[in-house]
Amino acid sequence: MTTIDADVTTQPRCPICDSQATRPLVERANVPVHQNLLFASATEARGMKCGTLALRECTSCGFVFNVAFDGTLLDYGQNYENTQTWSGVNNRYVDELVRRLVEVHGICDGQIVEVGCGKGGFLLKLLSHPGNHSQAVGFDPAYVGPETLLDGRLRFVRDFYGPSTATRADVVVCRHVIEHISRPLELLRSVRAALGSAVGSKIFFETPSVAWIIRHRVLWDLFYEHCSIFTPYSLGLALTQAGFRVTAIDAVMDGQYLWAEAEAGAGTWPEPGPSAEPVPWNESARVARWQHLLAERRARGAVAVWGAAAKGVTFCNLADPQGVLLAGVVDLNPVKQGKFLAGTGHRILAPAELADHAIRTCFVLNPAYVSEIEQTLADLGVSADVIDMMALEEPTAS
Repeated sequence: MTTIDADVTTQPRCPICDSQATRPLVERANVPVHQNLLFASATEARGMKCGTLALRECTSCGFVFNVAFDGTLLDYGQNYENTQTWSGVNNRYVDELVRRLVEVHGICDGQIVEVGCGKGGFLLKLLSHPGNHSQAVGFDPAYVGPETLLDGRLRFVRDFYGPSTATRADVVVCRHVIEHISRPLELLRSVRAALGSAVGSKIFFETPSVAWIIRHRVLWDLFYEHCSIFTPYSLGLALTQAGFRVTAIDAVMDGQYLWAEAEAGAGTWPEPGPSAEPVPWNESARVARWQHLLAERRARGAVAVWGAAAKGVTFCNLADPQGVLLAGVVDLNPVKQGKFLAGTGHRILAPAELADHAIRTCFVLNPAYVSEIEQTLADLGVSADVIDMMALEEPTAS
């Protein structure tokens, strides 16, 4: 993570293109401000700080931002747990990113900096690639582990990345951080300043795609921590304004994320096309439909949601805020198991506990993991229906 801005944005002016042509997208009151904090009890989890989600969409560049965001409510620290390496699907995806960096882009020597390195898993994979002889520094206040690895080639700084901590780099990687920043141009300009006068230094940014979220009506992908969500155009515009030349912006992870590649140096970015007409979300109607489905399934046996990360936390807070419909939330991460979900207080279960709780239905919020979950259940001998919630959300429905 990098520094989260402490001011509450009060004017609906786009932080990327400065346009006042913005329109409301989603409004929710009293939402948990964190999705990945760990809680030792249901009571503590239900006492999670709450804020207001008031997302607006810029009709000029497509950027989506929370005008009610208050960074002082956030507390990224060592109880923040967003590691995804327990999933084979995620590991294969990360392995492909590493291969792309080393074998396609030739990232094999020099100094790498990762902004928001989490627990360091991505950097460890990147530097462990047999063709990579680089050194690296990872920045994150939530990092837990040794300060150095790989005989000193890999070093960690338990702090936010910013003007006072930035260090020299030939390559900067930033995965799933910029969406947490209310003033993303400041982050990008800090990265550019740290690269100095060097022209051609490479940066790689990964962030959720708001175009994918809107097209598929994925309401559980909109939550407080993500105060800045990009379209391909708005991400490219932001990088260009910060002093980078964009070389590629690709949709990755089945279209859910944007992967941006750029170099230090002046660049241009084309004018955007006309903004799409707004499509009503009908959030209350959708939530009511989910609750009806959960109740219907619960009548046949216990019900669980798979995934105790941002999507699962958001879905549970929308569909089962009182914690009466779901028997729990399943997660592969052993650090999360036995803890409780932010806001609702649902218990986080290990897959091996499903039989003990007589789970008969598992709801899945990310279609990329459906096959892996079905195989996990089969390996455990658990007979439970797996329902892909995305398959129930028609992209063209209102």
